[in-house]
Amino acid sequence: MSNPEYILTLSCLDQRGIVHRVSGFLAEHGCNIIDSAQFGDSESRLFFMRVHFAREDQQVSDELLRADFGQLAAGMQLDWELRDAHYKPRVMLMVSKIGHCLNDLLFRYKSGLLPVEIPAIVSNHMDFYQLAASYNVPFHYLPLAAGASAQEKLAQEARIIELVNNHKIDLVVLARYMQILSPGLCEALKGKAINIHHSFLPSFKGAKPYAQAHHRGVKLIGATAHFVTGDLDEGPIIEQDVERVDHAMDAETLSAIGRDVECVVLARAVKWFVEHRVLQNGQKTVVFN
Repeated sequence: MSNPEYILTLSCLDQRGIVHRVSGFLAEHGCNIIDSAQFGDSESRLFFMRVHFAREDQQVSDELLRADFGQLAAGMQLDWELRDAHYKPRVMLMVSKIGHCLNDLLFRYKSGLLPVEIPAIVSNHMDFYQLAASYNVPFHYLPLAAGASAQEKLAQEARIIELVNNHKIDLVVLARYMQILSPGLCEALKGKAINIHHSFLPSFKGAKPYAQAHHRGVKLIGATAHFVTGDLDEGPIIEQDVERVDHAMDAETLSAIGRDVECVVLARAVKWFVEHRVLQNGQKTVVFN
């Protein structure tokens, strides 16, 4: 029987001796550190740490480990979480009519590249119910007509929250879900919802962004994965990437390149989140990747 493994994440006001006290605690409780990363932010004056460790002393129970660390954390005023390293977070995917990110995440999940469970896919369109079925993932069609009233939108979002609660969802991924979430839903999903969108230099909003980019002759296209907040597309950024393009490429080629970038960026963000490598630092993130 292998030793239980954990991932500890913490943040607090920066102070002398944090690493020493945490590593000392783990050693005293029969634990062996597998890997560790830390960062002190001089601007926010906060300290962040992620430790992956194994509990080798079987005389130290899980309950004792958590209780004793809780006492240490209280004395140091730590904001902390201790998780089973082998637990696969439960992820709900949401999509509308553009499916490249959904397809990519499902492939990574099925092939074991993404350590998650996917108990539900939600969409306001029926386009991908067969894709969901091919991966044996339940598909939930929650329509929202164009021009739907605020009351209708809230009713649809209430069903989303119900699915999140019923399936004990740890993360919601907006894999090109093209509906603006209400402030209430954003608050309900705070810290556990990730969105992906194109990002250009310069940025193009509205319909047909790749056509706009082509018209302006951009030289870089890219994508951004970020936490969902009530401020549209302005949540803390988790990952970004770009690809260089040139004048010989038409709008369709730019769109194809953009889809590839979006898939890779979103997959990285989701993987880092479920591996507990992403810690929020105000309007920013610390990513131990």
